[in-house]
Amino acid sequence: MADEKKEPWLNLLALTTVILAVCATMATFKGGGHSTRAVLSQSLASDQWAFFQAKSIKGNLYEIEAMRLKRELQLAPKTAEPLLEKSLADIEKKAAKYEGEKADIQKVAHGFEDAKADAQKHGAAFGFAVIFLQIAILLSSIAALLKKKPVYYLGLLVGVVGLVYFANGFYLFFPA
Repeated sequence: MADEKKEPWLNLLALTTVILAVCATMATFKGGGHSTRAVLSQSLASDQWAFFQAKSIKGNLYEIEAMRLKRELQLAPKTAEPLLEKSLADIEKKAAKYEGEKADIQKVAHGFEDAKADAQKHGAAFGFAVIFLQIAILLSSIAALLKKKPVYYLGLLVGVVGLVYFANGFYLFFPA
């Protein structure tokens, strides 16, 4: 049997298929990393919101105590007023402290939520990249088996779309 002569474009097909496969693998890993970051950020945001709720409850208890002391101050004899006023000032100070802490906690929670949203945007772009790159690899494989250049060109076109999404996963130059 005579050896079939290998067509030169098949070497290019093999090289581009390897490049697409490497990019698909990298996109998979980067997408997984962003997915993990999104889940972790969501967990940290949830922890902050639970902490916020705990501070709200404690602050509310001090506000209730302040209202009770105000009522008691209205009904108390003049001799007890200085002690009640001091207690009321301490309680109001603690309630204000919790209010300030809640604002800080809320800011941190929103930061984690923003990090989650950013990770999801990157992850989505990498996910689309993997889809298009895998389709391009499939088309390249079919083109190699059938030795059909039009199928190879279609695979290249789909691969370019995948590479654009791959780059977008890093830079987010267009919305997902």
